[in-house]
Amino acid sequence: MIQMVRALGATAVVVASCFGGQAVAQTKQLTLCWAAWDPANALVELSKDFTAKTGIQMKYEFVPWTSYADRFLNELNSKGKLCDVIIGDSQWIGGAAENGHYVKLNDFFAKEKISMDDFMPATVVGYSEWPKNTPNYWALPAMGDAIGWTYRKDWFARPEIQAEFKKKYGRDLSPPQTWDELKQIAEFFQGREIDGKKVYGAYIYTERGSEGITMGVTNALYDWGFQYDDPKKPYHMEGFVNSPDAAKGLEFYKSLYKCCTAPGMSNAYMSEGLDAFKSGQVAMQMNFFAFFPGLYKDPNVGGDKIGFFVNPKQKLHFTQLGGQGISVVSYSDHRDDALAYIKWFAQPDVQKKWWALGGYSCHKAVLNDPSFPRSAPFAADFLTSMDIVKDFWAEPAYAELLLDMQKRVHDYVVADKGTAQEALDLLVKDWQKVFKEEGKM
Repeated sequence: MIQMVRALGATAVVVASCFGGQAVAQTKQLTLCWAAWDPANALVELSKDFTAKTGIQMKYEFVPWTSYADRFLNELNSKGKLCDVIIGDSQWIGGAAENGHYVKLNDFFAKEKISMDDFMPATVVGYSEWPKNTPNYWALPAMGDAIGWTYRKDWFARPEIQAEFKKKYGRDLSPPQTWDELKQIAEFFQGREIDGKKVYGAYIYTERGSEGITMGVTNALYDWGFQYDDPKKPYHMEGFVNSPDAAKGLEFYKSLYKCCTAPGMSNAYMSEGLDAFKSGQVAMQMNFFAFFPGLYKDPNVGGDKIGFFVNPKQKLHFTQLGGQGISVVSYSDHRDDALAYIKWFAQPDVQKKWWALGGYSCHKAVLNDPSFPRSAPFAADFLTSMDIVKDFWAEPAYAELLLDMQKRVHDYVVADKGTAQEALDLLVKDWQKVFKEEGKM
């Protein structure tokens, strides 16, 4: 046995010697990390062009949204080498920059003549800059996204439903412009029987564990006047987070949840909304624009049956920013190849194909094209939405800030604990504690 092992060892040495040169010449490969969803599939298709052009093979690490943040923030915090390129959430940018997880791209952009002026301003601020509103870039805008709404256009168009709605409310049944109109429509459809099936008014986010209810409730809070802090005094939150108007916005979101959603939706986020809409349960659905291409193609609820509208307004008009930038991980052993991917992805012709395949380009060459609003049934609404986006904190302590908000608003909206004012007052105290520990207050 010993002689056999020695013989095999000698053979291995010979094989290694013979093929050593070949091992050095192995194909280059990059690993791109993102969430597992339809746009990721589109990016796989798009990236075949990068491989064809450069010879660099692409490997992908896609995980479900429910574990996306935990999986990749842990990877970054442990300085892991799994990801060469990462499409990271907008809220990660502060922590990733300050903790050295991402490569700063300013010099690279200057060298390759990649200008942030070529991208929609809101996406540059939201996905690339830290500190915000300074020319310090840690990502290239990659996947523009925001909250929008889908509705059952075929239900809205039925003459008997139109007539009944007009008799009750004195106006035509059409996509809502305000939150009050949305609630009216939701109440109108709640419990109605359509095609022999009981349906419900609206689907909204309520998920407790990650970010769901925050990504939902902010769409109302912003429109009633909620602000994260005093624009003239950073981190001063008293009277801005918990203003009387902000409390009214939170009360409204709860009233919509209580009056007009389907049973069993107390801990629901993106996928549950898609399921509710596809199965014909709801008249209207809150969700990210990223899902709209797939919904439009759906054989049961897509095509002529689906319509789209911008998040409604109230006193003000905003919508929650989604989307991500694409960054080079500083711990990568393949930094030059990763930067080559960023350079390729930034090209206008690549960005045009990205949109055509189902990704959401942030490049002005795509979005400012006169034909863009007609390029998809939801394209015009996407453009409007990206002009009114607001985002959650992008601070290094964003995860703690998010968990605080998740708890406070879920306790109030879903679990019926306390009042809206009390929930926001407690949230201010939570956030003050975080920022004091960070040395920012």
